[in-house]
Amino acid sequence: MAAFCLLWAIGTALAAEPAPVLVLSAYAPEVAAIRARVAEPRDSRLGGLPVLEGRLGGKAVVVVTTGISMVNAAMNAQRAIDRYAPRLVVFSGIAGGVDPALGIGDVVVAAQWAQYLEASFARERAGGAGGAGGYSPPGGYSPPPLFPNDLPNFGMIFPHPVGVVLPDGTAETRLWFPVDAEALAVMRRAAEGLTLERCTAASACLDRTPRLVIGGNGVSGQAFVDNAAFRAWTQTTFQASVLDMESAAVAHVARANGVGFIAIRSLSDLAGGGPGENEIMTFLGLAAANSSRVLEAFLAALP
Repeated sequence: MAAFCLLWAIGTALAAEPAPVLVLSAYAPEVAAIRARVAEPRDSRLGGLPVLEGRLGGKAVVVVTTGISMVNAAMNAQRAIDRYAPRLVVFSGIAGGVDPALGIGDVVVAAQWAQYLEASFARERAGGAGGAGGYSPPGGYSPPPLFPNDLPNFGMIFPHPVGVVLPDGTAETRLWFPVDAEALAVMRRAAEGLTLERCTAASACLDRTPRLVIGGNGVSGQAFVDNAAFRAWTQTTFQASVLDMESAAVAHVARANGVGFIAIRSLSDLAGGGPGENEIMTFLGLAAANSSRVLEAFLAALP
């Protein structure tokens, strides 16, 4: 009887512990910033992937390093969802700024994400008007009729929606993947009184204190963008604030699994919009630290 009661008590305690929050980051500097805030850290592996388990903001977390880019993010998000059955998926890391009103160090928590390179590369045609942005041949382009072409093109690149198969077996086609509405509401509460860093560990300081922006649009694709014209196109076409190489892929995977998703992205550079060379190597650590600070505040506010 005593043994039964002990097993019952253990089972009840385990049942009362919510499923962990799955935190994904692309690579080591982002994870290092999170590790500095994790209590009771434990290292493990998911196949070949580094995994950090512990508590952050008082919540059980599993932090998985996905690797950079869309395929790595999608593949390893699915592996982690299968293994840990999380209550929520959060991507935390750095990004490029697209909205001219934002600056390095700012943190963006977008309300929805799109895959800007889910696209057709169109053939040149004879006669007609040229495309918007980049090289435009005299005759313009003829995008293939297989996909809708409702968005402005950048030269030969014509973006379009993507198909998703949902957990119930139904399929849908969508451009935008919304983040979890409850998580976004929690983020708004967590933002109250939160301050962000403006100086790096090497004392390189920004000329303003970074701010947290909640809402708006984010976009992701396979390319590292450091081009002013392409940056302007993504901002105009998608009304995007931020651009990265993973978040929309994970949003896609989360929707296909019926799991809530939200992304916290801090600007390490301006995706080609700055006056000089790309500044990612200068402000990478600062951006990662600000993203992890917002992550901790969010988890602390999470019911």
